[in-house]
Amino acid sequence: MPREAGRSRTVPARSAQGQAVPQTPGSSAATGPTPRRRTDILLAVAATVLVCDAITKAVVVAGLSGHRPVRLLGGLLTLQVMRNSGAAFNIGTSMTVVFTAIAAGVIVFILRTARRLRSLPWAVTLGLLLGGATGNLADRLLRSPAPLRGYVVDWIELPHWPVFNLADSAIVCGGALAILLSVKGMRIDGTRDAEARADRAAGS
Repeated sequence: MPREAGRSRTVPARSAQGQAVPQTPGSSAATGPTPRRRTDILLAVAATVLVCDAITKAVVVAGLSGHRPVRLLGGLLTLQVMRNSGAAFNIGTSMTVVFTAIAAGVIVFILRTARRLRSLPWAVTLGLLLGGATGNLADRLLRSPAPLRGYVVDWIELPHWPVFNLADSAIVCGGALAILLSVKGMRIDGTRDAEARADRAAGS
């Protein structure tokens, strides 16, 4: 039959064996599927950290304030309430307002970076950092002695280690994961450094 004028046909991509390759929305034979955005995972991890941090702080303040430290596991773990005016692990106790501003800046940076987020490991990493920074920032804003100068509640003590809280733990774990992912060449957009270099070389 003669072809109708003005009608175009879409030719399916085929593999090396001549078999048709199925196409998915948002993909092409040249580039492949576009990775999903992982913002929902980032926010879920951050919310989990924030809620756990807030609940544990409320419990220890209500139950341990004014009491002697509670030693567990033969002294390996000690629970006690301490008020920290500095950064994580009681660093910079005279710079409360500065650390408040830094925490707010970190939160804004992570939320802006989330627009390019396509990597699941990076979503977990940034979620830990966002949840930890938000947990301690909430103490700065809401606790005594004053807004922006509030003391962070620390309550976990290990041998030869400063007292800390769950938010601090999330920040440390997130920082360690960020270093590991960077060393392995994994990028926030879901690609790897080697792939990016190959794409640039192919385009030149």
